[in-house]
Amino acid sequence: MSIFKKTKKIKSSEKEIEKKEIVKEIDEKKIKTKKEEKPKLVHGSAFLIKQAWISEKSTDLSALGKYIFIVNKKANKSEIKKAIESIYKVKVKSVNMINVKSKEKRLGRSLGKTSAFKKAIVTLKPGEKIDIMPV
Repeated sequence: MSIFKKTKKIKSSEKEIEKKEIVKEIDEKKIKTKKEEKPKLVHGSAFLIKQAWISEKSTDLSALGKYIFIVNKKANKSEIKKAIESIYKVKVKSVNMINVKSKEKRLGRSLGKTSAFKKAIVTLKPGEKIDIMPV
């Protein structure tokens, strides 16, 4: 009978060791996920910028180091600044925002509206340049 008691004690100690190892693994996974969450914000910032606004006026402003982008309606200046710096690897001096409201348009008898959007005018620090012209 003493043989069975010894094996039970060994099994219980092994279980305790396994529990400790499992707890350590869970803690390590939590730490890894916390570290991995930070870069996701940088990658997610690419979705804030929809496209570059290309017009005569915007090409003239690009000579002065100012570039125009259509951005998400809920984005703010600091988010846009971080997104531009992470995507294009440039230093941003300032960001100006413009809310373009929707307009009513007519086609025959039917009335409709154009969609509203937000523009961001990004001013880069001297010596910085972005190549956004389509090929």
